[in-house]
Amino acid sequence: MAVSSPDSPPDHPPGGHVLLAPDKFKGSLTAPEVARHLGAGLRRARPGAPIVELPVADGGDGTAEAVIAAGWRRVEVEVRGPTGRPVTASLALDGRSAVVELAEASGLRRLPGGRPSPLTATSLGTGQMLAHALRLGARRIVLGVGGAACADGGAGLVQGLGGRLLDGLGKDLPPGGAALRGLHRLDLRGMPDLSGVEVIVAGEPEGTLLGRNGSATGQALRRGAGREEVRALDAGLRRWADLAEAASRTAARDRPGAGAAGGVGFAALAFLGATVEPGIGLMLDLLGFVDKARGARLVVTGEGCLDVQSLRGRAPIGVARAAARAGVPVVAAVGRRGLTGEQARKARVQAVYALTDIEPDAARCMRQAGPLLEQLTVAIADEWLPPGRTPGAARL
Repeated sequence: MAVSSPDSPPDHPPGGHVLLAPDKFKGSLTAPEVARHLGAGLRRARPGAPIVELPVADGGDGTAEAVIAAGWRRVEVEVRGPTGRPVTASLALDGRSAVVELAEASGLRRLPGGRPSPLTATSLGTGQMLAHALRLGARRIVLGVGGAACADGGAGLVQGLGGRLLDGLGKDLPPGGAALRGLHRLDLRGMPDLSGVEVIVAGEPEGTLLGRNGSATGQALRRGAGREEVRALDAGLRRWADLAEAASRTAARDRPGAGAAGGVGFAALAFLGATVEPGIGLMLDLLGFVDKARGARLVVTGEGCLDVQSLRGRAPIGVARAAARAGVPVVAAVGRRGLTGEQARKARVQAVYALTDIEPDAARCMRQAGPLLEQLTVAIADEWLPPGRTPGAARL
């Protein structure tokens, strides 16, 4: 069933806990739900085994939920979605630190009927969430930028924070990247004072705003834009970059991470003084992964599909590398396996268990992911958790 499992798992103290650190199964289960199902299956297979549930994320969908599951306070706020409709979005707060997830306000899942709107989708709601976090006293804000529906260069984010984008007649521009072609000037007097505020963009520090690898020509195409639409977006973003850099006195268009989330990274760099850090590493620090992995006998991670894209900084690979540094073996429970055994081993994943190993029908795997995950844990327990005396169960 598993691939890349060694002949015999490393000998760890039987009293060590099992740390469950999965990401979401997109379209089926959130990361906290995946952790709960893995925990339920392992508790049946090994009653009394100490288990710690620590759902993770890498800056995309589920980032706020992951830290909320770890004990951060949920704060709900009504903001504007990518098409302007009101949505209720959650951010997470812990003292003077906040996690704001772009996908909560401006993500693909907020598109009515799932219909892409590449020319007009806006990041306005993300700016409104940032403004709310600031009003609540946040002075360190982590901005997760995965799963964006917009390609507006973060212009909407600036508007959500109180800035104005004006045309040649002094009227406010309509939302979206294409409208930026008519941008004449910016009025930033309504923007909050960000002195003493640290903003960190949780995402891969790659991709510039414009050009072949830019947000318009890359992400917008993947979000449903045709070539004519891409040309309109690119023209708007170039105009936006010229005026935004002049207003902020910050050259940001060519910095790594500027193209993140349809250019929201650019606005964060130019107007918020943000830095960009790899999402999974930042999230593991926030979640206290190192402390929770200390003394573990096994880490179980996972996501819907573990494939070559996962090797580019997605959550399970980050978990595996962090666990390897702590000297703890890692296995992955996934919906579908897309890595060879050699690829998995190089990524520090000792074994991969897939729902498709026990249910070849992909549609049923999606519908019944929870029960199938619980069934899958039997094989994990048999191969990695030999029966023995263990202390009482633990759950964080």
